[in-house]
Amino acid sequence: MAATLTSAPPPDTSADGLDLTRFGYQPVLHRKLGRYASFAAGFSFVSILTTIFQFFGFGYSFGGAAFFWTWPIVFAGQFLVALNFAELAAHYPISGCIYQWSRRLGGEIVGWFAGWMMIIAQIVTAAAAAIALQVVLPSIWSGFQLIGDDTALTSASGATNAVLLGSVLLMITTLINVIGIDVMARINSIGVTVEIVGVLAIIALFFSNTERGPGVVLQTDQAAPGPYWAAFLVSGLMAAYVMVGFDSAGELSEETKNPRRVAPRTILTALSASALGGGLLLISALMAAPSLSDGALATDGLAYVLTAKLNSPAGTVLLGCVAVAITVCTLAIQTAGSRLMFSMARDGKLPFAKPLAVVHNRFGTPVLPSIVIGVLGIGLLLVNLGNAAIFATLASVCIVTLYLAYLLVTVPLLVRRCKGWPAEDPDTTLFSLGRFGIPINVLAVTWGIAMAVNLAWPRAEVYTPKGGGWWMLWAAPLFVLLVVAVGVLVHWFVRTAPRAETATQPA
Repeated sequence: MAATLTSAPPPDTSADGLDLTRFGYQPVLHRKLGRYASFAAGFSFVSILTTIFQFFGFGYSFGGAAFFWTWPIVFAGQFLVALNFAELAAHYPISGCIYQWSRRLGGEIVGWFAGWMMIIAQIVTAAAAAIALQVVLPSIWSGFQLIGDDTALTSASGATNAVLLGSVLLMITTLINVIGIDVMARINSIGVTVEIVGVLAIIALFFSNTERGPGVVLQTDQAAPGPYWAAFLVSGLMAAYVMVGFDSAGELSEETKNPRRVAPRTILTALSASALGGGLLLISALMAAPSLSDGALATDGLAYVLTAKLNSPAGTVLLGCVAVAITVCTLAIQTAGSRLMFSMARDGKLPFAKPLAVVHNRFGTPVLPSIVIGVLGIGLLLVNLGNAAIFATLASVCIVTLYLAYLLVTVPLLVRRCKGWPAEDPDTTLFSLGRFGIPINVLAVTWGIAMAVNLAWPRAEVYTPKGGGWWMLWAAPLFVLLVVAVGVLVHWFVRTAPRAETATQPA
């Protein structure tokens, strides 16, 4: 096995391979992803079936039916970020994009912390996505509820069972990630196709069985007590959690054919398609729900509407589509995270960089990063065993960290734009924001800061709905501080430790 891991792959003499060498890296990953597979990576990371099924009840319980409007607002803000990312993907088609973009724009330290925070966020996001199985599998078959009787994620037994199901899923996705990008891409593409068909079928089902008109999205009577603006801000957590990860096409640039042109398009397409499908899913569910006031919509979310409208084998099939979506979502997150970890390791920027930077010659995958992310994701679930607020806690801390990692790209990018970027690139055929670059970048930074503050704000109804210690209430800001503090120590260790030989040093 050691010989297989370390033997050199055949040299990549394609135009894409030669392009990568200009950044100082030898091609070692297998370039097998086409346009649809690249789109599937971003779409499955966003995964509207996974995240809307997981968080619909949360959004509705705070904002009532009018929480629908958080969806287009968050999409508009995230599309500003995606436009900037698309331009960067065209100029820097390198795996581990958040780290690579940030360090090339803001320097080594800024880039390192962007990569570090993104790795942590992806580990937490993978864990948070995996527990979404709890929202679906017990509804398909009661035998999936192995612990207790209450299936709700906000109950102790539901949260514990979610940890069990999520851990099994992470084991499966780790194995798939290890055995090859072609297997992963094939499974992911099939899964995304199933998800798209499932989304369209569920939307059609809901619209053909409506109980009320589209004016439902103006109703606030089921919102949480207090000023509506406050409840509306909290309900936006759902949309903010869903519309992240569209940069995954950039994370897989070194495994994508013609990435300078494919990745920018798939970044924007994955986010836009997710926003359109998700918006139709939200409004159709609100129109089709049997009741807006019996409490079921807030506790069981879309699964309640689906089973009420189609309590039949066909309904079970559609719930199965959701389970498939959750699986490929977790798979895509873990894949993106492993490529980021590999990218940092080959630059010698992580502890144990040498083994983390090894690519299996036969499988074409960085094996150890995939295993590390899977193990840490399971460990994170086990730490939260029995925590009834696990879904809100994990979601909040991971998206706050993601938003901060994105800011470590958009802020230095804005600084560079003010100095003339990307005038130094002679290729005028690449995707470019042109004269709109600076205003779009300013809006993206403003949006990112506002959302990070909103998401990290310590709210008892989010972090301690069943009561808990002060540390749970302040989970998001404390987690960010912990990530930064540990990051400082790790960065110091990496800088001061004797340099191990890594795969390739960047030019």
